Amino acid sequence: MVIAIDGPAGAGKSTVARAVAERLGFTYLDTGAMYRCVGLAAVSDTATAPGDVAERVTIELGERVLLDGRDVSDAIRTAEVSDAASRVAADPAVRAALVRKQREIVADGDWVAEGRDIGTVVAPDAAVKVFLTADPEERARRRALDLGHDVEEVLAAQRERDLRDQSGGQRATLEAPKDSVPVDTTGLTLDQVVDQVVTLAIEAKEIEA
Repeated sequence: MVIAIDGPAGAGKSTVARAVAERLGFTYLDTGAMYRCVGLAAVSDTATAPGDVAERVTIELGERVLLDGRDVSDAIRTAEVSDAASRVAADPAVRAALVRKQREIVADGDWVAEGRDIGTVVAPDAAVKVFLTADPEERARRRALDLGHDVEEVLAAQRERDLRDQSGGQRATLEAPKDSVPVDTTGLTLDQVVDQVVTLAIEAKEIEA
């Protein structure tokens, strides 16, 4: 079974996906970390096209994120790399390379995959699709807290990123899958959001049975 959790940056995808995976005993797939790895590698290798970088690099996801064997768990969470990840993610060649790798990963087993177009592109046949949203101010507040930055600065950068994602060609990052369940996380606790997703998964399993 695949549980696809989509939504814009700052909606709580990573936190919710990790918690849902732990609750259900599924494996967590952080696709955003894959784009961040390519963004980090592209920044370090400006002579190589981002699509070629995406094809070349080896990304290992788990408790720590490894890029070509190097622990980049902290390095990929900086504001600079976040911006680089958003830019390379708009490259069709990068998209093609990483989507192929992601599809291969979730082909077997039980996964909670989160990202910004999981239910529409990576796993369109996912048994459960959730689209997390939150007020822009709440999204910015969360990201500012994670990054240790000023909320207003994060909000301004977030607006630019959302605009870029909306005009990203093949990307459907801010488009909710038509068969997804919307969950507005504004004002909700993590447990409340996780409970909703777990309930959907249990219901899906009962239907499959």
